Amino acid sequence: MNDPQHPSGLPYRPCVGIMLLNADNQVFTAKRIDNPADYWQMPQGGIDEGEDARTAALRELEEETGIAPTSVEIMAESAGVLHYNLPDELVGKMWKGRYCGQRQTWFAMRFLGSDEEIDIATAHPEFSHWRWAEPATLPHKIVPFKTDLYRAVLQEFSGLL
Repeated sequence: MNDPQHPSGLPYRPCVGIMLLNADNQVFTAKRIDNPADYWQMPQGGIDEGEDARTAALRELEEETGIAPTSVEIMAESAGVLHYNLPDELVGKMWKGRYCGQRQTWFAMRFLGSDEEIDIATAHPEFSHWRWAEPATLPHKIVPFKTDLYRAVLQEFSGLL
């Protein structure tokens, strides 16, 4: 899938996102350490050079939540790549100024473990708090520039919810 053109001319950062569902079909969300506002997001992160999206998703999930790949089942992968743009005031500032936003492959995963396995106090923590949330609340709790992305993720995986 081709990336949309951004007025800045910058490319999109290749990334993955994870919709982690518990047995009650609630979604794992966490509050970022670097944002004092009350925004909650699903795990996500960059795809390393030479890494495929599936491997990146499992790595990012473990790096951000402490959840081992053996404690999840991948149920679905997004049919295409989803995008979001950074707000104009952040373009050229985040990610060393190299990207205008992210192009993400999303994965829906079932959490097979227990909440005690979740540990956001990782080697390089990104989150201060975590909780399980109802899927419909996700677009209302994410930073505003990712609202449309979260609506698209919900639509993508609606058959699993």
